[in-house]
Amino acid sequence: MDIARLDARMQPCHADGSIDFGSMSSTLAQAKSAQRRAPLRAVRLGPADVTVERRADGSLLMRSPHPLQPYPNGITERLVHWAKAAPERVFLAQRDAGGAWRTLTYGQSFAAARAIATALLARDLSPERPILILSGNDLEHALLALAAMHVGIPYAPISVPYSLVSQDFKKLKGITETLTPGLVFAADGKAFARAIAATVPADVEVVTVANPAGDRPTTPFAEFANATPSAAVEAAHAKVGPDTIAKFLFTSGSTGQPKGVINTQRMLCANQAMIRSSLAFITDEPPVLVEWPPWSHTFAGNHDFNMVLFNGGSYYIDEGKPLPGAIEATVRNLRDVATTIYLNVPKGFEMLLPYLRTDAALRQRFFSRLKVLFYAGASLAQHVWDEYQELAVAATGERIIFLSSLGSTETAPAAIACTWETERSGNIGIPLPGVELKLVPREGKFEARLRGPNITPGYWRAPKLTADAFDAEGFYRIGDALKFADANDPGKGLMFDGRIAEDFKLATGTWVSVGPLRAAFVARCAPLVRDVVLTGADRDDIAALIVPDIEACRKLAPDLPTAAPAAAVVADPRVRNKFAQLLEALADPGRGTSARISRAILLAEQLSLDVGEVTDKGSINQRTVLAHRAALVEDLYADPSPANVVVAGRTTIAHQTR
Repeated sequence: MDIARLDARMQPCHADGSIDFGSMSSTLAQAKSAQRRAPLRAVRLGPADVTVERRADGSLLMRSPHPLQPYPNGITERLVHWAKAAPERVFLAQRDAGGAWRTLTYGQSFAAARAIATALLARDLSPERPILILSGNDLEHALLALAAMHVGIPYAPISVPYSLVSQDFKKLKGITETLTPGLVFAADGKAFARAIAATVPADVEVVTVANPAGDRPTTPFAEFANATPSAAVEAAHAKVGPDTIAKFLFTSGSTGQPKGVINTQRMLCANQAMIRSSLAFITDEPPVLVEWPPWSHTFAGNHDFNMVLFNGGSYYIDEGKPLPGAIEATVRNLRDVATTIYLNVPKGFEMLLPYLRTDAALRQRFFSRLKVLFYAGASLAQHVWDEYQELAVAATGERIIFLSSLGSTETAPAAIACTWETERSGNIGIPLPGVELKLVPREGKFEARLRGPNITPGYWRAPKLTADAFDAEGFYRIGDALKFADANDPGKGLMFDGRIAEDFKLATGTWVSVGPLRAAFVARCAPLVRDVVLTGADRDDIAALIVPDIEACRKLAPDLPTAAPAAAVVADPRVRNKFAQLLEALADPGRGTSARISRAILLAEQLSLDVGEVTDKGSINQRTVLAHRAALVEDLYADPSPANVVVAGRTTIAHQTR
């Protein structure tokens, strides 16, 4: 039975068509009770115990009592292993122009990596002259990266929007100046021609798979792939050790200009040993992934890609994205490939739901081999969590465990992970084996700091930034605040409690915890809000700049012309009145001033990547938005409130039907 039809049955209606919400609530409660009684699909996970040391200064030191298992000196040692142990197994796959899967086995991948490495060694590349990869996920990108790491040449995969979305290329220029690359790769030279011309010095070689980069001479990637492997490859590989730089990953820039994070071979390999300890089932059955997030980010590029490589799995490159018009490609891929673990950002899980809800065949395929659902990058809405469990039970009769973790580009990334079932979204677990977590009291919160073999040695060519990132004991300051899921039992895991740099004080001296309030506001206003920027430092109360979901808001005013601009949508009285009501509902006098938003402005203008208001991952830089839109912040606190300000409980003139 399709879930859509089941949902319709669960809505008791009177003869006049009205819904009996009391009966519906009871029916939903019964359904959730039945869901909770369904068995959990068997999956082997890691240990869930932790030791806690309480220090005299009030800080806590948490670590796993279990030792970190041995790991290799270099990540491509696992490519060598699987090329011998399972040479015919599919390692990488990507659809070709005709829509068919183009695959590379472990044997083919290692042979190609050796050939490409031979060409790289002939070009005097090094940490001082690394490889810059501008284009996104594809087979050639993967092979070039593996070849470089195999012979100790660092590479840097760069976020594609810095080349294709940015108009001034400011961030890409900064990255290029920091790295001084010796070689630049772009799959399609034509697409990246403007970015290359604006940022890459004329004497740097450019390699493309297709199309030259404008008038600039380019080397065909085929010359690299067709090179004859030489003994120099093995000699160079023998010199690769734990301290060899594998890659440079640039931070998203949510707190400023992207920083070049040094990723050593030790970081990557130790982190995979840590992940194995938490997701123990990946050693029983090689993981199969279908994945879209870019390899320029540590989540996909380190955690997921290396997890497949380390454990002999198969990685299917998903050309889709969690966006209208692009999610359909993801759905097509999931019809073809049944994954053993599905990892995504919360938006990706949300966008997939309507398809799983209405398509029984897709639902059956999706859940058939699935051991774990895994979200990262942001908090997952509880209703999304709940519906995936309902869908899993409908398809298989079993619940599928939902897990998450916490880390950053500087931690390779996994540092803290949950290895047990929880009823609610948000638990990030406990430190992984090999990781030490220090919780330092700060303004009523615990600031998290991390130490272990998965932590970066620093930022490339930025000694001051590196020094500032570590405390006197060598713990990395991740910048997150954490709290205990159960204050009386640290073993029940930790919860994200906001970014330390985002919190501020009201004029009363009361601290505002931005992260939790922001998450609560977005959840309460779903689906009308994409994000919110809170302001109120040294003010009497909190106000907000709201990033609305324009298409969702448009449904509040269905008779607006389809082509009506965003400014017309947010100015419509029906939209404004809805937000006035939402603000009023959240402004309960029983809530303190640090938990109430009194007024807001709905932003019609998109946040700017070039200015730095939003990162390539879609994360908002709160401070930059407030600085760039200082005039709007002043409007929020003007008396009387200007027309563009929505005030809690204050509705505008009732809309007359056109």
